[in-house]
Amino acid sequence: MSKLFKRTKILATIGPATNSAEKIEEVIMAGVNGCRLNCSHGSNEERDQQIKWIRAAAEKKGRSVAILQDLQGPKIRLGMIKDNRLDLVKGDELILEADENFEHDGGMTVPVQYNLAGKVKVGEPLALFDGKIKAEITEIVSSTAIKITILNDGFIMSKKGLNLPDTDFGGDILTAKDLADIEYGVNCDYDYVALSFVQTAGDIAKLKQLLLSYGSTAKVIAKIETKKAIESDENLEEIVKEADGIMIARGDMAVEAGAEVVPIIQRKLIALCRANSKLCIVATQMLSSMVESPEPTRAEVSDVATAVVQGADVVMLSDETANGKYPVETVKAMKKVILYTQNHSKIAPITHAPIGAYAVYDAISGAAARLAEKIDADVIICQTATGVTTMSIAAQRPNKPIISVTANPRVANQLALVYANAAFVRPYSEEYGVELAEELKASGYLRTRDGEKDLMTVIVSGKKDTIGGTDTIKVRRI
Repeated sequence: MSKLFKRTKILATIGPATNSAEKIEEVIMAGVNGCRLNCSHGSNEERDQQIKWIRAAAEKKGRSVAILQDLQGPKIRLGMIKDNRLDLVKGDELILEADENFEHDGGMTVPVQYNLAGKVKVGEPLALFDGKIKAEITEIVSSTAIKITILNDGFIMSKKGLNLPDTDFGGDILTAKDLADIEYGVNCDYDYVALSFVQTAGDIAKLKQLLLSYGSTAKVIAKIETKKAIESDENLEEIVKEADGIMIARGDMAVEAGAEVVPIIQRKLIALCRANSKLCIVATQMLSSMVESPEPTRAEVSDVATAVVQGADVVMLSDETANGKYPVETVKAMKKVILYTQNHSKIAPITHAPIGAYAVYDAISGAAARLAEKIDADVIICQTATGVTTMSIAAQRPNKPIISVTANPRVANQLALVYANAAFVRPYSEEYGVELAEELKASGYLRTRDGEKDLMTVIVSGKKDTIGGTDTIKVRRI
């Protein structure tokens, strides 16, 4: 089973190309473990329907599937530009006006959806249209407008994004739209909430507190895409420790910090997440050519394989499944790369031992993973109330499937994105790990090797509903 069990998971963005019960079911059956619902697009009513479709497809497959709410954050965009295009040349002076009543007349004052006047400083860089236009802030014109000088020829269009790599938003990264989406989302069936444009660990703490005040059990994913977030190893590590997981949002990171830093930050973040038993998602343009083509490029295949070898929990699809012509084929292609890579290459070793609160979990989970390898077990079974033990075992990157069993459906859905893990919901009993293994063996989901009658399992368990109660490792033949 190990060779057929996909250890690195797939997170797919749901959009127009997959906005039906049939398409969502198809991509989940093809190998999707989690679905990303992007709050930058669509309505709450659309997302309500998508959640119902996802849960129905997951139930039909008999598997847990995670749902991630991706907040827009201060993704600063231009407003509507007359004729949808304004040509610019080096040296032009452009005014960005945040007055909501302002309409562009074709001139050099254009609307912007976020008031930058109180945030930016003269001399700071600004990029427009995903970095295609470089500029410098030269004047704070009014309480709602700033002036920038254009540094290269090009053009801008309506709704295109802005990046301000050196601007400190002072912890003010939750916009009015985000707050409304959070308030609405806490009553929806979200397993994760992703916070965009994180700069410090404090940003994550604020969102966690807000979710807690609403009674939400969703976990928080920090999207790493700002220059400030990666400006020091200390800041990056603090963010990882505060968050429940990390998304390496390589698109905006490349614009803000330079494309050359992205591979190094990716490697560093995957190692940090593994050391702290946190979820790690690699995102943006993984198979972007498949938006238009039924086959990926060799460079894209290498990109996905690199993330697998580095030990990422999850690789993510954005436009490929949201707007692409071949969403199902893209998922199948990604799964094919994952399986071949994991079966023909070792995962990179962890760079430093887990620390702090995870050291105890690491001692137990490390022993379980090493025991499974030593006796060549078929599977590791983890009985878990909170999912923490499963996360810790997965951080070891064992070359074995992990089967988690929990009485909590939310925990099972959250674990759907964890490395090498498949999660199942069953009523609690002291032996529900063994009972699940027997059930999965009988159904054919867990198979013995050729010539073997019994299934060799390593079972990790502890006290019921006790955080930190994991204290038992058993070897059982099923």
